[in-house]
Amino acid sequence: MRRGGSLARQALLVRVGRRPGDLTGRAATATRAEVIHVGTDLVPFAGRGHSTVAPASHGPATMAQPPAADLTADGALLPGEQTVRRRVSFALVNACTLASIGLGLLAIFLSMNGEPRIAAACLVACVAFDGLDGALARRLGVSSPFGAQMDSMADMCSFGLAAPVVVYASLAGTVPTAAAVIACGLVAGCAAIRLARFNVSPKDGKFFSGVPTTWVAAVLAVTVLIGLPIPGPALLGGVALLAFAMVSSFPYVKLARLFRLPPWVLVLPVVGALVDPRVTFILAVAAYLFSGPVLWLRAKR
Repeated sequence: MRRGGSLARQALLVRVGRRPGDLTGRAATATRAEVIHVGTDLVPFAGRGHSTVAPASHGPATMAQPPAADLTADGALLPGEQTVRRRVSFALVNACTLASIGLGLLAIFLSMNGEPRIAAACLVACVAFDGLDGALARRLGVSSPFGAQMDSMADMCSFGLAAPVVVYASLAGTVPTAAAVIACGLVAGCAAIRLARFNVSPKDGKFFSGVPTTWVAAVLAVTVLIGLPIPGPALLGGVALLAFAMVSSFPYVKLARLFRLPPWVLVLPVVGALVDPRVTFILAVAAYLFSGPVLWLRAKR
């Protein structure tokens, strides 16, 4: 056992020949070497960035504590003054988030029972509740780190899992099963990557980095709901394209800024919807998807 413990410690050393005891005289002068604790021994970790020291622990690893500004003195989920009005507002906002999760779960059940169109309508309702909880949180002044994380979890349940299930149910019998599984799996995996990246990336008030997960779920839901007359293989290609668009680095204008466009630009989709809503929907989705590469090329120039 002692031999095995020694070998395990040596395996953690980044530089060959460096022994744990050699660090004692050099720890004070290390400037760019990160240090981690293994039991009671210090082991150099050749990483990049700022130097950090992790506390020694003989138990399971614990996550770093959030900033003090994110929590109240007693560790409450809602920062700020704990009044009845703020508690009720906080509960109302999170009720909208839970409603989105419930509707996503209902969409999965309906898809399993062979009713993908009704399930798609539930997804549209999920999109509405997803926008409502954020608007209420800002309006009522109860935005919190807990609410942001809960909203991300709800988006993964409703848009990252329920939406691919609804699409898979709608494609049953029209495309090979394996192809449908791969395309829908891409949506789920890319949605998870997109949401995780959004949580840890700096926010931009004008652009998204990649297509938002909510937007992709709305497009998939409307596609199933209105029944686009497109062959199955073409639909699979569109689903895969939407999945990769979520994890792309192209800049996409936030939807709220689209309403600042000239009035005649906003009238065109309305007129097109009166003439042929399906074709207008396809053109609007394609225009938004290709706007990202266009903005990227413009920025590069």
